[in-house]
Amino acid sequence: MTETALVLFSGGQDSATCLAWALHHYDHVETIGFAYRQRHAIELECRIPVRDALARIGGWRGTLGADHIVDLGSSLSAIGQTALTEDVLIAMNGDDLPNTFVPGRNLLFLTYAAAVAYRRGLKRIIGGMCETDFSGYPDCRDDTIKAMQLALNLGMNQRFVLETPLMWIDKAQTWAMALGLGGQPLIDAIIEETHTCYLGDRTTRHAWGYGCSTCPACELRANGWRKWQSTL
Repeated sequence: MTETALVLFSGGQDSATCLAWALHHYDHVETIGFAYRQRHAIELECRIPVRDALARIGGWRGTLGADHIVDLGSSLSAIGQTALTEDVLIAMNGDDLPNTFVPGRNLLFLTYAAAVAYRRGLKRIIGGMCETDFSGYPDCRDDTIKAMQLALNLGMNQRFVLETPLMWIDKAQTWAMALGLGGQPLIDAIIEETHTCYLGDRTTRHAWGYGCSTCPACELRANGWRKWQSTL
């Protein structure tokens, strides 16, 4: 029986690692990305180079299938008023969440992904949500993912399995996972091709990749890199 999967693939470090994980575990893997007028929309330009790089690693070219882009237009930016969709300083809100939190974003992503998976006959939906190294986003929590799996299966009369390989590991362990999955070629691809920086900065190259080095996403990635390097 062919095992199939759909990976939520933004073009960042976490989703690239999840894509490699899926390619390692399943027979046929497709990807889905979302355009929602995010400030770091440059990540969308990184998706194809990352996919191409991964296709060359680990004998995965025959496993990697179609890519899908869903254009959400201004829907999230119109209602979100967040630092990911507007040119405002990144800061904490009064509810102890950073203003990079886009309400409902992952819930929408999973719903659209399930709809595509339904049409494509894909049974596993894989995302890079994580409770260990994250900014407190409630839609990254394990309980949220379990609840979404139940709702999607009830609403679509399916037996989707939502998988989150990074849920209980930190960024250092994510780097280590990538090394185990694809060796140094995968590490090099993540450094050179992926994009994580919230500000969309690809002008400065660091040991861990490109970014401003000051936004929360860059800090997490850089700290994880340093912690991982200290264990080698």
